[in-house]
Amino acid sequence: MIDLKVINSVIDQMEQEKGIPKAKMLEAIEMALATAYKKEYGKRGQIIRAKVDLGSGKMEFVQVKTIVDKNAVVMREEKKEDREADERFRKSRRLEEEKDEVNEAGEKIVYYNPEHHIFLEDAKKIKKDAKVGDELIFPLEEKSDYGRIAAQTAKQVIVQKIREAEKVSVFNEYGEKEGSIVSGTVQRLERGNLFVDMGRATAILPYEEQIPGEKYKPGERIRGYLYRVEETPKGIFLRLSRSHPKFLEELFKSESPELGAGTVEVKSIAREAGSRSKIAVASKDDHIDPVGSLVGQRGVRVTTVMSELGGEKIDIIEWSADPKKFIEEALSPARILSITIDEAEKKATVEVARDQQSLAIGKGGQNVRLAAKLTGWKIDIVSVEGEYVEAPDAEGEGAAE
Repeated sequence: MIDLKVINSVIDQMEQEKGIPKAKMLEAIEMALATAYKKEYGKRGQIIRAKVDLGSGKMEFVQVKTIVDKNAVVMREEKKEDREADERFRKSRRLEEEKDEVNEAGEKIVYYNPEHHIFLEDAKKIKKDAKVGDELIFPLEEKSDYGRIAAQTAKQVIVQKIREAEKVSVFNEYGEKEGSIVSGTVQRLERGNLFVDMGRATAILPYEEQIPGEKYKPGERIRGYLYRVEETPKGIFLRLSRSHPKFLEELFKSESPELGAGTVEVKSIAREAGSRSKIAVASKDDHIDPVGSLVGQRGVRVTTVMSELGGEKIDIIEWSADPKKFIEEALSPARILSITIDEAEKKATVEVARDQQSLAIGKGGQNVRLAAKLTGWKIDIVSVEGEYVEAPDAEGEGAAE
């Protein structure tokens, strides 16, 4: 008998606070106690089960044997190498079960083991209505010095179950938030990676997912796009991003009711975080202006998003199924004279006036580069005077999903 008063109290608390069913905790404790008992006092091959009364603290241990037909099992003489192999299995905590073998008819071969088998004729001497496949239970001797071992084992099980429950709870909580914006407190900066305290878990904002130029200090609140929830042996790790195109989309969803409700949808995004982005939107309702729903009255919605991104410039354009019209919109604010497209190579040659050429290309080729990413077309700019400029290659950098 052991004193389970404290353990019983903890189990009740775990059920209320962590949502771990009392029955599951008790089952885990009984399994651990049976394993500990077998390790200390059991014999090789025994199947031992434990029963614990959480009220009195009394424990009962039994050995379980399965009833078998003598003619349906294979008798095998135990060899020294068999014992040594079994001992290696025990030390490595592997299951102490015979490897499944089948006969020519495809039936499983069962090797007789006196520690977990009993013949039908012997079983009927104990229980008259015994049948093959039934289990017989044999009480095991109580051990007076087992209390300390049992208490320690039960404690270890409870601690392990608490950890497992916490892990599952955190994984479920943040698994539901994956693909959305979350916020936390900056902990530290380590090798360029930012660690963020989310309360019940730690999030990592990798260097490559940060917005260039942004600086963070410990204790600061920070928002990010939760793009991955990882379960590791050390716990649950959350992966954040502030440079992901989806972060931009989620920010607009929080500002634009039309986008949040799905009346307006984002078709594609091209983003160079911290510098400039282009976002193509379409409306499912002819009475709603998709661009206006993101810009907001007097530009308040887009301004709020830009502030969150440190002043990143954002071009909002209306998506079109017509590639010429879409490319023309994507190259805004430049004015386009004509567009010639090559469907086979998915290439567009865009003609602009000389005074619009630099605007169409953008500083460092950024405007035409983002337009190419946004539309998925290779874009070349040609001025009316015949000067030809090839756009930077955006291969492998398609529009955001």
